[in-house]
Amino acid sequence: MTLARRIAAEALGTALLLAIVVGSGIMGARLAGGNDAIALLGNTVSTGAGLVVLIHVFGPISGAHFNPVVTLVMALRRELTAAHALAYIAAQGLAAVLGVWLAHAMFGEAVLQVSTHARDGWGQGLAELVATFGLIGTILGVSRSRPEFTPVAVGLYITSAYWFTASTSFANPAVTLARSLTDTFAGIAPASVPLFIAGQLAGALAALAVFGWLLAEDPA
Repeated sequence: MTLARRIAAEALGTALLLAIVVGSGIMGARLAGGNDAIALLGNTVSTGAGLVVLIHVFGPISGAHFNPVVTLVMALRRELTAAHALAYIAAQGLAAVLGVWLAHAMFGEAVLQVSTHARDGWGQGLAELVATFGLIGTILGVSRSRPEFTPVAVGLYITSAYWFTASTSFANPAVTLARSLTDTFAGIAPASVPLFIAGQLAGALAALAVFGWLLAEDPA
């Protein structure tokens, strides 16, 4: 695939992912009648299912990263050049914002918003480290042993991590930044963003080191 098609696939996939995350959050909150558990359940199922489909659709074109830390890991593994990685990350960041705006427009919300939903405390940063560590581990491990199952494995992991992490598993810097621009159920206040991204970067690098060692082939 040409670089232009790969970047377009990353952009389109990331935009659709954010439309799913934010849109299902809005729908869930509206239908749950104030019950946050029900709203989160709807948000979770939609996001996990959407991820499986999006990775199947765009994986053969771009690898379906939709996530700067996934792109960073692939670049550090020399599976992607630095220039291509930067192009991927730029596309992911811009498209994530467009996906949030698309969700707002579909649900009749003000397009331009800033979140007031604070997600503070070191436990939140630790949760993002754990969530991202598990995501990268899932990708590296499953893509080696059963590559055809990777889309389902990622969707299942994120579905689980929505519930077992205190942060509801953003695990994605582009998603985190974009969700600071929605004051809906899925939002995160801008002041909470740096801690989340620090946790995500730490989790990704830790997973690269740990799973790089675990999955390395021993010399004959």
